Amino acid sequence: MNQEPLKPDAPFYTEDELDALYESDPVAALRISREQHALRQQLGSQRGEAGPAPTADGIKEVLAETRRILLRDGGDLEFVALEGTVVQVRLKGNCAGCPRATLDLKNIVEQMVKNRFPQITAVRNVF
Repeated sequence: MNQEPLKPDAPFYTEDELDALYESDPVAALRISREQHALRQQLGSQRGEAGPAPTADGIKEVLAETRRILLRDGGDLEFVALEGTVVQVRLKGNCAGCPRATLDLKNIVEQMVKNRFPQITAVRNVF
């Protein structure tokens, strides 16, 4: 995987600042958020940090955060299992059968879980 060079002089935005930016320019907010996340991961891997070990309770806490996002559009999800480095969830509500569900699962749920637990390799929907 080809990683971009670190930009340690780049400003870091707080979650509140990113939320405010999202209201005026959601594309820029998403780009900045992704860049910050990648920089944090690169810096952590340089220091040899692996992050906390994933537990079912820890995963459920992160999923509770993602549920708030999905509930805005009538979607929902539930934790099914943690099998090694794969989290299994069940999409419910408007997410079940939605064409965007795969994108939301990958870009919202999986990214939030991986942000907290870098050891997680995937989040999968089970029926």
